[in-house]
Amino acid sequence: MATKIRLARGGTKKRPFYRIVIADERAPRDGNFIEKVGNFNPMLPKDHKERLIFSKERIEYWLKVGAQPTERVQKFLSEHGLVEASKITEKTKQHLPKAKAQERMKQKDEAAIKAEEDAKAAAAAPAVEEPAAEPEATPEAEAAPVAPAEEEKVE
Repeated sequence: MATKIRLARGGTKKRPFYRIVIADERAPRDGNFIEKVGNFNPMLPKDHKERLIFSKERIEYWLKVGAQPTERVQKFLSEHGLVEASKITEKTKQHLPKAKAQERMKQKDEAAIKAEEDAKAAAAAPAVEEPAAEPEATPEAEAAPVAPAEEEKVE
């Protein structure tokens, strides 16, 4: 008999409450189960301590016996370090942008990379050229030529 660790729904309409149960994989979702090992209340906040309650010892026992957790239960158990997190893969390509949008995104990425390279090159080049460039002008030298030019314009 193959067993699953899964959620059995309870509660009223639009007010779900789940029991974490060990059940035969052929049994209906809310039907017969072998053992109840915990509760999950999605109506509570995520940081609430009573949102997920389960018996660690019983779950470890059933995992050793060969019970397979469902994806949702496996996620809960992986958060508590009992099993490895499952790798959820995308099964369709509908979530991806269409061909033209992908081309535009690729062009934007290439332009951004080119801009970064240009900025790095521009930042590196002036640093080498600045010491050999014009000598520094003192504030007195700048002020002296400006003053006579202003006087000439006034006359």
